[in-house]
Amino acid sequence: MKTIAFVNQKGGVGKTTTALNVAGFMALRGKQVLLVDLDPQGNATTGIGLDRNEITVGTYEVIVEGAPLERTIMETEIPGLRVLPANRNLPGCEIELTPMIARELRLRKAIEHCGEYFDFILIDCPPSLGPLTLNGLVAADSLIIPIQAEFYALEGLSQLLQTFHLVTANLNPDLTIQGILMTMFDGRTNLAREVQAEVENFFAGREKVFETKIPRNIRLAEAPSHGKPISHYAPGSLGAMAYSDLTEEILSAFEPEYVPPPEPHVELLKEPPLGQPPEEPKITEL
Repeated sequence: MKTIAFVNQKGGVGKTTTALNVAGFMALRGKQVLLVDLDPQGNATTGIGLDRNEITVGTYEVIVEGAPLERTIMETEIPGLRVLPANRNLPGCEIELTPMIARELRLRKAIEHCGEYFDFILIDCPPSLGPLTLNGLVAADSLIIPIQAEFYALEGLSQLLQTFHLVTANLNPDLTIQGILMTMFDGRTNLAREVQAEVENFFAGREKVFETKIPRNIRLAEAPSHGKPISHYAPGSLGAMAYSDLTEEILSAFEPEYVPPPEPHVELLKEPPLGQPPEEPKITEL
């Protein structure tokens, strides 16, 4: 079992989108995946088609009350993909964690016995460096840090890296940074290329920047409102192609001999104006 946390204290960088869509593509590739929604906003929960207002037991109950995972994990419509959802109780979690002993270890202890059930556990952390994110860092084997291709891309990263080094020094010495992911990327603009160069220079010789870049894409923005990852909402979109490539990069890092299974050919969808339903992808077996 490998545990990956998606983290950036800056909001709006595609963190939840990345966690959700990587989970979808991993499941398509035959992996058993658990998506953990650690964000009080609960966007990963709603993005997979669950109503957080109807969830009575979720991440809050696991971390604060010690509820067993088998009572909280929920099935999805996607074979191989299950969710530890967020409900309406999670926003109060950080306050209640404050006086607890070993509060940083609550999530790690909850999932440490799941190795026989899941190949990957993906943790969607909140856009902050509070107790919930700290739980995600301590529970994870590696981090993926999405960065938006904009002027303030590196804003706050020094603080995140400082927290990372504190965690590795005191709580989780095996934690690594698996990669920096450029999101909302438009390679036609000078700004995007300059930000990419700045990020690669910033991490040169220390950490890895993923080769895959996630473009701005209408379908990526629409998919959560339909309760599906992009792999199942618009598999022929540019966003889907990018997240498929990213998933291959991630799996290849953990499994050097990994060979992706043959997939049906999917015609690239044309991107209609925002709000219009997507064309049905034309799929032909290889």
